[in-house]
Amino acid sequence: MDAASIKALIESGLPGASARVQGDDGVHFEATVIAEQFAGKLQLARHRLVYATLGDLMGGAIHALALVTQTPAEAGVNHA
Repeated sequence: MDAASIKALIESGLPGASARVQGDDGVHFEATVIAEQFAGKLQLARHRLVYATLGDLMGGAIHALALVTQTPAEAGVNHA
């Protein structure tokens, strides 16, 4: 598994989202995900949305994924 594949899965599973994914060993990754879908949701619910985009890869090909999840407003991103 590589960071580019994880980024693509997250962004296709959360339309309009922007993801930045890093990880050098192929099993441990860090991701920052900015998505409007996170509005009004607690951190756990946001993480579940991201995990859902990765399905069975979590705990398998992806051993660990550290997440930062933000709405565009929280990230200071203007989606005009």
